[in-house]
Amino acid sequence: MQPTTLTLGHSPDPDDAFMFYALAKDLIPTHGFRFEHVLQDIQTLNERATRGELDITAISLHAYAYVSDRYALLPSGASMGDGYGPMLVARQKFSRAEVAGKKIAVPGTMTSAFLALQLWLGQSAKEFNYVVVPFDQIFKTVRAGQADVGLLIHEGQLTYRNEGLVVCEDLGVWWGKENDGLPLPLGGNVIHKKFSPDARKTIAGILAASIQFSLDHRAEAVQHALPYARDMGRDLADKFVGMYVNHWTLDYGERGRESIRRFLGQAFERGLIPHRQELEFVV
Repeated sequence: MQPTTLTLGHSPDPDDAFMFYALAKDLIPTHGFRFEHVLQDIQTLNERATRGELDITAISLHAYAYVSDRYALLPSGASMGDGYGPMLVARQKFSRAEVAGKKIAVPGTMTSAFLALQLWLGQSAKEFNYVVVPFDQIFKTVRAGQADVGLLIHEGQLTYRNEGLVVCEDLGVWWGKENDGLPLPLGGNVIHKKFSPDARKTIAGILAASIQFSLDHRAEAVQHALPYARDMGRDLADKFVGMYVNHWTLDYGERGRESIRRFLGQAFERGLIPHRQELEFVV
């Protein structure tokens, strides 16, 4: 019998490449499924999720508020900022009040970083000046003076000093201080609800097994991820992977679930998302 092919969307980043190493190299049982890897930036994946195009995909947890009718959250695959997170950087340090009056380069309006920025500023997107650019063009945009402040996601959080930039705010640090030390929920994996509950459970188990395999075979999985590590050597890539593939990634746990409830709950209360979200996890 031919295996069932599933589209699996994720970013061309070292943490996602690390997570799905075992699937990409056929190193674990897949129980009659095969996975077609679709590599696109997170903003594109968020937009595709709103159209229900992919079977399984990484999304920003901000975007989940707009796709929860079509997709259920998988229990593994989370990216959580535990004491760190998206950063606002500039050529000189600005206060929160000063940032609010600057032009900010952001990596997409459906990213969790953009929602965290709105919560931090206490303003909706209509109330401040921003420009959307690809996440890997944020440095260039700020250096060229096309924006005053850049909102960094991915490996830029580790390499901004090389660009002569300083941190105005680490939104993960801010979130933790404001929310009992909870991590800032950034990304997750979701599965289309067209699949039966039993199929969802089986697929969830396969993805969790892939993450566990990489954690158990860290050196070879990091080596696999290196081609996706822009401007990072092995040690820095390994550090970045450790930031976003860890115990939170294997399972959100109750604290992880609570962080999402608070993040999306506060967003709803401030009018930043249209509906209060009831989290639906594959169990």
